[in-house]
Amino acid sequence: METRQLLIMAFAAVAAGGFAYAFIEPRMTGEVTAEARQKKLAGARVRGGDNLGKTAGRIKQVSETLKEVERKKAANDKVTLHDKIVQAGLDWERQRFMLVSMACAVVMGFVSLIISGNLFVGIGAFIVGGLGLPQWLLIFLRNKRVSAFTTELPNALDVIVRGLRSGLPLGDCIRIIANEAAEPVKTEFRQIVEAQSIGLTIQEAVQGISKRVPTPEANFFSIVIEIQSKAGGNLSEVLSNLSKVLRERKKMKGKVAAMSMEAKASAAIIAALPFIVAILVYISSPDYMSRLWTTEAGKITMVVSGFWMLIGIMSMKKMINFDL
Repeated sequence: METRQLLIMAFAAVAAGGFAYAFIEPRMTGEVTAEARQKKLAGARVRGGDNLGKTAGRIKQVSETLKEVERKKAANDKVTLHDKIVQAGLDWERQRFMLVSMACAVVMGFVSLIISGNLFVGIGAFIVGGLGLPQWLLIFLRNKRVSAFTTELPNALDVIVRGLRSGLPLGDCIRIIANEAAEPVKTEFRQIVEAQSIGLTIQEAVQGISKRVPTPEANFFSIVIEIQSKAGGNLSEVLSNLSKVLRERKKMKGKVAAMSMEAKASAAIIAALPFIVAILVYISSPDYMSRLWTTEAGKITMVVSGFWMLIGIMSMKKMINFDL
């Protein structure tokens, strides 16, 4: 009996030791805690992988949207005469512009012919009045309109951001800009509202703004709206960042203009110096200067000199103008 009791006690002790080794020892050495941490990290990796997959999908969607925008922009890169008139802010039809150009050509050609009495001078003035002056006027009006739009757009974006953060929908924010903003932003946003009223979506309505206002700022705005409508995201935060970027671009343009002002002044002086010297020499010695347009050698010299001066002026203009 004693031997049997001893064996039972021995087996009980071994069983207790095995139980302690199996369940207590891992907790004392930290193995259970380590396994729990490993499982937690594995779960985090899975969740991180899911988030990474979602992020990759979002990036892919944004990339595809950008490619689609670039394809549409490349398809619409051809600028017609009607587009130039719209970009200048005129509500003229193409026929009206052609009639005005023809009237300018006739008036300038006739006046130049009467004053000079030279047929070739009249023909040159006719060409300049019909082709050069109207196109220059369109470019001048377009640049003036683009400059005003670029100045006012960040303010309009700030109004949209405040409206979105206060709970207003994007369409109502755009209507506020269309009613209260300064020109030409007011007109452009009004056209967006009118496009929406006839059934177009917001991304379709803003696509035309970059064509009516050929500036990177307008293109940025249309791209942001189109990407947000397809990929989602915090539109107020995106537009707030865009407003900051546009303001920084304007500051940079101002700094570049200030830094290049000295070079522009030097280029203007160099370009005007030959004409000033020629006028002063003609005043002091008219017979000496008149040989430039009374002799064949003088005429050839004037043509060649004018050609090289034009090349020099264009080279200086290319060197001191910076595109941002």
